[in-house]
Amino acid sequence: MQWGNKTLKDIYKKFVTSLFIQYIFGSLVAVFGVGSMFIFHSLDLQKQDILTLLFIMMFSGCVMAGAELALFSKHIKPIRKMLLGTNPSVQDCQLAYEQLHRFPTLTVIRIMGPHLFGLSIPAITLSYLAISYGYLELPLVYIGLACTGAILIAMLHGLIEFFLTISATRPVLLAVEKYSLQEFNIYQSKREQYFLSLKKKLVVSSLFLATFPIMLFSLANQVRLIETGVTENMREYWEWALVIIVVVGSIALLGAMLLFKHMLSPIDELAVGVEAVREGNLLLLDNPYSDEFSKLIRGYNHMVNAIDTRDEDNRLLLESFFTVIAATLDARDPYTAGHSVRVANYSVKIANAVGWTEREQELLKKSALLHDIGKIGIRDEVLLKEGKLTDEEFRIIQEHPSIGEYILKQVRFTEDLSAILPGVRSHHERFDGKGYPDRLQGEDIPVFGRVMAVADAYDAMTSDRPYRKGMPKEKALSIIREGSGTQWDPLFARVFLDIMSSDEETKVTEE
Repeated sequence: MQWGNKTLKDIYKKFVTSLFIQYIFGSLVAVFGVGSMFIFHSLDLQKQDILTLLFIMMFSGCVMAGAELALFSKHIKPIRKMLLGTNPSVQDCQLAYEQLHRFPTLTVIRIMGPHLFGLSIPAITLSYLAISYGYLELPLVYIGLACTGAILIAMLHGLIEFFLTISATRPVLLAVEKYSLQEFNIYQSKREQYFLSLKKKLVVSSLFLATFPIMLFSLANQVRLIETGVTENMREYWEWALVIIVVVGSIALLGAMLLFKHMLSPIDELAVGVEAVREGNLLLLDNPYSDEFSKLIRGYNHMVNAIDTRDEDNRLLLESFFTVIAATLDARDPYTAGHSVRVANYSVKIANAVGWTEREQELLKKSALLHDIGKIGIRDEVLLKEGKLTDEEFRIIQEHPSIGEYILKQVRFTEDLSAILPGVRSHHERFDGKGYPDRLQGEDIPVFGRVMAVADAYDAMTSDRPYRKGMPKEKALSIIREGSGTQWDPLFARVFLDIMSSDEETKVTEE
């Protein structure tokens, strides 16, 4: 998507429109639905009383709307600045993103603040005055009951608005994320203090929805009892009602906790599985569920199997790539056919003997298979010359490790596979610092290069060339023994000598 001021303005317009529509819906359900039913169906009202109450509700509603609109304008300011501003900055995006995560909670704050008090304070004041001056024929005790009812209605409205606002903010959050990534190459970060856990949402919602009808019924019944003249034993009535509310609330709380635990178990399993996949461990999950979580776990396991299949295909493709490159190098110089594969096998034997991990051995093998790739950049008259090389020709040959590294850098290897590059560049370095191309010394030489230097030298000495016969195994091993600590790393030289002289050692063959 190409972002522009019009696109962002359209997103803001849809967001505000959605908030307005859901606010009207929540108000109709909570205030004018449940609230009006509580007032007009619980009270035996005369026409004048109804008109007076309607006036009080309309006036109080206007005060409430003004107070809530003022706070809403403050809460939406960072979002408006980002979506309606010219060329929003990174900070604008971050502030808008954070505010959007807070917006559902801020909605509840607006409803329990200016919404509740903007409605109830004017309504209480006007009702008291109307009763005092005879415009409303109701007992003053109804004002207290109305206050309690207003709090309940506001809580219901807040709950409805909270979940509706979550739905309204999601497309805007995604738009801010995409804009930040496209314009600034930045992923927006969520701050934990703006999170509201699933446990809190579930417990609070279940507890309120279970006790709300009981509390509202108790209030309405209290009004009805007063209306019919039954005012005796009111204390016992409220004690009884309180016991019912506590029992229902306790059952709701227990049920919510059990439901949350039931929901959390598969979520935790999925979290463990995703973390394992992130670390490279393709963990399949058990699926004992018989609800929607069954589909979720099944989908996760399908994803893991697909990743495993893809990784195996990529592994085989990568193996083929390295083998083909090695074969290509050998084909260029038929007298060294199989050299790269043999160097790779010798190198892996050394690495295995010193206790390297399978992954380290695999990377070493890949590096060894490509260690001479730089010879592609050497002229045939130099590379394939049968006689002794001149100093200039030898200098040209010495360039092949750095050429090889340059060639491989053009390949977009993963960070893990990039570990093969230092071995390609440094397999002709000497332990005493007299090698090439960088004249590195001792353990400054990359470890792959130190291992391959031993394997490469041995295979070069024992292989036939057009201008000479390969030397016997014993002589080559003697030269490596003498050069241990000067030309070759003493540890890897000793390990290689032990391998080659072992009774269990068989001939290293091409794979």
